[in-house]
Amino acid sequence: MEILLKRITSNIPEFCLSHWLLRVPLAIVFIQQGSSKLPITTEDADAFGLPYLVWWFVSTGELGAGIGLIVSGLLSIKSFGGSPLFAELGDLLTRFSGITICSIMTGVIWLSEPENLWDVVLYDNFHVFLWVGGLFFALRGNRL
Repeated sequence: MEILLKRITSNIPEFCLSHWLLRVPLAIVFIQQGSSKLPITTEDADAFGLPYLVWWFVSTGELGAGIGLIVSGLLSIKSFGGSPLFAELGDLLTRFSGITICSIMTGVIWLSEPENLWDVVLYDNFHVFLWVGGLFFALRGNRL
């Protein structure tokens, strides 16, 4: 049985660019959210009950994290940069973008004032997905 399973799985091709299937939609969501907050105003910050500085960091963080995920993914492509320096820079930028996404999503979930963790897990699926996507890139970087 083990030999049969090994023969089947060894014939399935590896798709080493599958991280783009998560990277692109996550980046698009964050670029859209960051862009929708432009221009950054005090009135918008007040509407969410946030200080202007926090609102500025959230807005630019969303835009920067989305763009960072795309740029860092491109830097990891060997034919694009070709240099190990670009690859390492891309890895760091991917991790930074991921932790930025996690930080922003933690704030969003926290501001919704859920009753408990189960309310977040069961009823706030979209924000949990974005948080986990950010965590994936923060922990794995471009070493996929």
